[in-house]
Amino acid sequence: MPISVYLVTPPFTQLNTPYPATAYLKGFLNTRGISSFQSDLGIEATLAIFSRKGLTKLFDTIDSGQSDSKETLSLNARRIITLKDDYLQSIDDVILFLQGKNPTLAHLICKRDFLPEASRFEQLDDLVWAFGSMGTQDKAKHLATLYLEDLSDLIKECVDEHFGFSRYAEKLARSANSFDTLYDTLHQEYTYIDEILVAILEERMNTLAPTLVALSVPFPGNLYTALRCGQWIKQHYPSVKVAMGGGFPNTELRSLTDPRVFEFVDFITLDDGETPIENLVHFLEGKKEVTELKRTFMLREGVVTYINNNSCADYKQGQVGTPDYGDFVLDKYISAIEIVNPMHSLWSDGRWNKLTMAHGCYWGKCTFCDTSLDYIRLYEPVTASLLCDRMEEQIAQTGQNGFHFVDEAAPPALMRALALEIIRRKLVVSWWTNIRFEKSFTRDLCLLLKASGCIGVSGGLEVASDRLLQLIQKGITVSQVARVNKHFTEAGIMVHAYLMYGFPTQTAQETIDSLEMVRQMFEAGILQSAFWHQFTMTAHSPVGLEPEKFKVRRQSEQVGTFANNDVDHIDPTGAEHPAFAYGLKKSLLNFMHGSCIDYPLHRWFDFKTPKTTIAPDYIVKSLEVDDGAIMKPTTRITWLGKQPELTVVSKSKKGQHWEMAELTFETKKASHAIRVPVEEGQWLAKLLPELSVHNQKIWTRKEVKESYESAGLPDFELFWDNKPMNTLYKAGLLQV
Repeated sequence: MPISVYLVTPPFTQLNTPYPATAYLKGFLNTRGISSFQSDLGIEATLAIFSRKGLTKLFDTIDSGQSDSKETLSLNARRIITLKDDYLQSIDDVILFLQGKNPTLAHLICKRDFLPEASRFEQLDDLVWAFGSMGTQDKAKHLATLYLEDLSDLIKECVDEHFGFSRYAEKLARSANSFDTLYDTLHQEYTYIDEILVAILEERMNTLAPTLVALSVPFPGNLYTALRCGQWIKQHYPSVKVAMGGGFPNTELRSLTDPRVFEFVDFITLDDGETPIENLVHFLEGKKEVTELKRTFMLREGVVTYINNNSCADYKQGQVGTPDYGDFVLDKYISAIEIVNPMHSLWSDGRWNKLTMAHGCYWGKCTFCDTSLDYIRLYEPVTASLLCDRMEEQIAQTGQNGFHFVDEAAPPALMRALALEIIRRKLVVSWWTNIRFEKSFTRDLCLLLKASGCIGVSGGLEVASDRLLQLIQKGITVSQVARVNKHFTEAGIMVHAYLMYGFPTQTAQETIDSLEMVRQMFEAGILQSAFWHQFTMTAHSPVGLEPEKFKVRRQSEQVGTFANNDVDHIDPTGAEHPAFAYGLKKSLLNFMHGSCIDYPLHRWFDFKTPKTTIAPDYIVKSLEVDDGAIMKPTTRITWLGKQPELTVVSKSKKGQHWEMAELTFETKKASHAIRVPVEEGQWLAKLLPELSVHNQKIWTRKEVKESYESAGLPDFELFWDNKPMNTLYKAGLLQV
């Protein structure tokens, strides 16, 4: 049956879970009664390549191309070719294992005599240390991942230099101010991967007969394949219109002027896709005029024209529907473990349903960020109730209860409300998200998030320097980040930090000091994972819009005809930033593995670096600072635990006898007991059910105090803020 819209994610984005953009659009189109079908061509192409049939074709292609002389191949490629039969015998079973369908194969893989091993295994981590005696499944996933990466190296060397598991031909799209290189490449013969891609696409097009094909391009690493798809469709289905949208067009193509792009697509839409795609469908059906299109580029009389009907409003987040994961081959995604680090592996291991707590960023001030664009600028949260409704819908649809909230920065207040709603509904979920390391994340809030199923957070520490954090307008300090990370870690929530080097005016001293701050956080055990990236000036950020304020200048004022987001710049006062790249990344990789944390910092670099000026106990002392949240009258009090057992016990001292109430609290891990005066204990035991998270009424500290005083009890602050009560967070009494 023909459909209106075929939503396509071209190769390659993720192997373990669908990239969510088309699921969001399909969910919206469902609400508008517009028929659609979606495909992740990345996972489909991957499964076609990494199968017995696919590898047979790969080795045959290599044999035919290298018939004259195999000496031109590397020793690694020659080894893999020699072991061809071992790869052919094992590949289907390995893929089934990584899909979760053949778990017992883990034991065979871990014996290290089942999988053929090439160069990726040469720097193998200490697997006993990394996974322990109980980590057979994860250990096997890591070995199987290395096995696939060996084959990836073979593909890149012998048949397709552009190949990559999560990106393809990325270098052709990065900083592509001109379309020339991409255009020329797209007019060359199909690559090995191209042929596999178009074969899958042809089968889908024959079956679906869509009116519109919508290509989602979130990253530079799937732009080339998106254009290949568009090119093939326009050649073989000239009546079908092709649209492109997603993160790459949203940031890179806002000033597009090159008409040649429209040899591959008919429309390019910007920002939120719901209204633009609905208007395109109605335009193609003859229900709307071309002037009614929303945030859409098209070619009119040979000129690239941007059409934006301002009278047409975007949909609110509560109106766009629940992301729909139908049509995806959900049981065929591959879980890989590239780096032996539990937090880092979340990106590639396991199936995650994707949702968004809030559109845009509630902070919206960071000077390196695209704060002038709608995807950051327009902040609109969704209610916790609606979020939980959508979570339950997705669990029913996908059978998966893991969620990745893909927010720019999830708002703490909404995270609190979501956690309470999850607990009230007794949902069993695991979830993680991106945050700002702000002081709102108190010990008790982190415990609440953990109780609701939060397993990890990632956030921007950026340059771990207070001067530069102030210049970035991040609104945090290094000491504050350390204490927040401690709260998350002690609650059992893993922490990943995004790190930056090369921000305008950053000196060599500040780079080394930043590395020392990060080293100390790993040493203190309050950071589990991190990643360095070099600062890139973007056209839509405060730095890019007003570089003189940050003492840098654009290398060129010329605007390209194609991509115009990354801006080359000159930093006359900063360090030679690229020189630090290798040392920063090598040291961090070791820190994540718990290795070499006590190495002197200069050992990571092959050039002279300044000594750090950071005191060796800076982070430890920061953690000793008591930044306990000031308990305002409006502070919310909630009880997550079970009703305690109350007994009255007698105490005596120096001939004096009196009675005390002993309350015993049972938790999943331990028992906790406190002793308080009898009347206070009886009041507390009666109050706790009222404070229960399962009650809709939320009590504040003020209301708790009023209840205490109305019972005729003395000095609330002395009782509530004393040692016995201060230990009850362990039993589930939280002040959030």
